[in-house]
Amino acid sequence: MQRTSLIPELAFPDPRQAADHGLVALGGDYRPERLLAAYACGIFPWPCEDLPFAWFSPDPRLILRPQDILLSRSLRKRIRRGDLRVTFDQAFSDVVYGCATARRDDEGTWIIEELADGMSGLHRMGFAHSVEVWQEDLLVGGLYGVSLGNAFYGESMFHRVSDASKVALVGLAARLTDWGFRMIDCQVPTDHLKSLGAIEISRDAFLDELAEAVKQPTRRGSWSDHETVNLDSGSPSI
Repeated sequence: MQRTSLIPELAFPDPRQAADHGLVALGGDYRPERLLAAYACGIFPWPCEDLPFAWFSPDPRLILRPQDILLSRSLRKRIRRGDLRVTFDQAFSDVVYGCATARRDDEGTWIIEELADGMSGLHRMGFAHSVEVWQEDLLVGGLYGVSLGNAFYGESMFHRVSDASKVALVGLAARLTDWGFRMIDCQVPTDHLKSLGAIEISRDAFLDELAEAVKQPTRRGSWSDHETVNLDSGSPSI
């Protein structure tokens, strides 16, 4: 497939015809409206050093069913210690900054300023959310992503103490299980996420399922109704 450059309109090429490695298009911007248009059709931004405005839809796609998250014995033990507290939408900008800082050393990929600004716009609109992990009053890990329908698009995570990002994912899975979410999009396969229960499906299967997921009502607004998340909810017994 030839590389397609985006024009000011919010149209994207068919992700089913993406090039090798899932590249769908180049260019455009990261304003919230374009980001929403991308996620709705199964495309996500993935800035690279030479391609700051690159859009991807890989095949296969990695997803996690919230109710199927796997907790290792060591992670269960970590959670039982009770020193890590999970909240939602309490420190969105700090979580994005934590993820951006961590990703600068991740094989040349990073969260550039334009993308962070676009995500902040989605957060103000009630579509983007953060999960924070606290040790006492210190932010020690978290993740953020975008919610549309009953799908959550995980964008990035970070940790400053052992297991903090895993605890964030457990907290997210518990909340989304309670709410009947269909899937967490983990984007590209990694051994780390597979160890937590994520599975690979074909891009076609993902896009078919996504089409149904986005038909459902979206939980917009703050997800911080409850200060602390019950990590037992919807997850294997801890």
